[in-house]
Amino acid sequence: MKNELYVNGSWTGSSLEQINVTNPGTGALISTVPKAGKKEAESAVDAASDALSDWKQTSAQERSGYLREVYRLMMEQKEEIAELMTLENGKTLADSKAEVVYAASFLDWFADEAKRVYGRKIPGKHAGHRIDVLKQPIGVTAAITPWNFPAAMITRKLAPALAAGCTFIIKPATATPLTAMKIIELCEEAGIPEGVVNLLTGSASDITFVFMEDSRVRKVSFTGSTEVGKMLIEQSAAQVKKLSLELGGHAPLLVFDDADLDKAVKEAAIAKFRNGGQSCIAANRFYVQEGILDAFTERFVEKVKSMKAGDGMKEENDIGAVIDEDGYEKIDKHVQNAIEQGANVAAGGTGSAKDGAYFYQPTVLTGVTSDMLIMQEETFGPVAPIQSFKTEAEAIELANNTPYGLASYVFTEDAATGTRVTEALEFGVVGWNDGVPSAAQAPFGGLKESGYGREGGVEGIEEYLETKYVARNIE
Repeated sequence: MKNELYVNGSWTGSSLEQINVTNPGTGALISTVPKAGKKEAESAVDAASDALSDWKQTSAQERSGYLREVYRLMMEQKEEIAELMTLENGKTLADSKAEVVYAASFLDWFADEAKRVYGRKIPGKHAGHRIDVLKQPIGVTAAITPWNFPAAMITRKLAPALAAGCTFIIKPATATPLTAMKIIELCEEAGIPEGVVNLLTGSASDITFVFMEDSRVRKVSFTGSTEVGKMLIEQSAAQVKKLSLELGGHAPLLVFDDADLDKAVKEAAIAKFRNGGQSCIAANRFYVQEGILDAFTERFVEKVKSMKAGDGMKEENDIGAVIDEDGYEKIDKHVQNAIEQGANVAAGGTGSAKDGAYFYQPTVLTGVTSDMLIMQEETFGPVAPIQSFKTEAEAIELANNTPYGLASYVFTEDAATGTRVTEALEFGVVGWNDGVPSAAQAPFGGLKESGYGREGGVEGIEEYLETKYVARNIE
């Protein structure tokens, strides 16, 4: 695999200053990648701009064919990609394998959506008048992706962009650039023309500055913190640049008295501990109705006590590494704050940080109250705090009491309760008896300070299209 920048169909950047990529599960150095800056970012924009005119003229069938080939290659090499992801990200190999399949599903879905970009005809103002609505690619697009899902966060931006006829530049997270490089290598192997796909690793501030300042970059898609998202909104104002933003989350998980206990425990564990809790849609606040509180907690604690954190490459581990020291310290800070304010540790509650490797054992906290830090901030780690509630109205109020609105979870077997609660929750994604609601065919995205724009589904490709109408007189 080539550990370089990819610009205008060439791998380059070996002479630049290098950035170390380490394994958070062992602390070991696994690779270095180039530190690109403004000059390299400008070259990537030049390449994407030059390639745009030809790429947007290709047929939908051609673009679909390219995406289908990248999908085929990705599935063919899924084991290799998963191992690479675990090495640089620290998640378990099982989580990595699941992510590769999930990431590939966006290529498969948008290979079809490329052929379903439809305009429409509108009745004119009189017999000799016609109105035609056209859908056209927005132009050069750039994406900035996080470290926690280093494959899926790329494909769900890259696939709709290419399907729509846009050219694309990716800036992956500095902690996890190798998975991105592998995906771009597959794009090259699939024969995608020069300049259509470009990859930059390096200085986030310098590269993003070019994206936001160059008027040829018509759209930027960002997944990351709310703080950075707000900065991008401010920077986009000068050019009214289009943005898609998937920002922070603080997902509530509601368990009602009539929930199927087996189902609720199983799905809640997935919602909380998938990817070691390092997910924007990870369940962060557990609210369990009083009538089922003891039974749910007992079963859930039993489940969590059977789980183990450790090196993601070892099959016996259920949870991999915490990405870095800052992430580890935030998790422990939340746990210690809760304990100091009276919470009980029902499982876990400890971690280890040694030689650049960070692990936190899966943890359950009981006796939690709303004023504790863990119920106010996103933990981004394997800790489940449980708080009780009495009524449906109280549960909704607790769940919605946050500036974030990305994901939420509801467990109830009553159709009326489920309908009322899911409609009342102020979140862009709701899992009803479902701990993994994400899917390529669904419009993923948040409300409130969790961002705007959607990825996946029919809506996903619309983010990369402009709508134009042509009004004409034929008499």
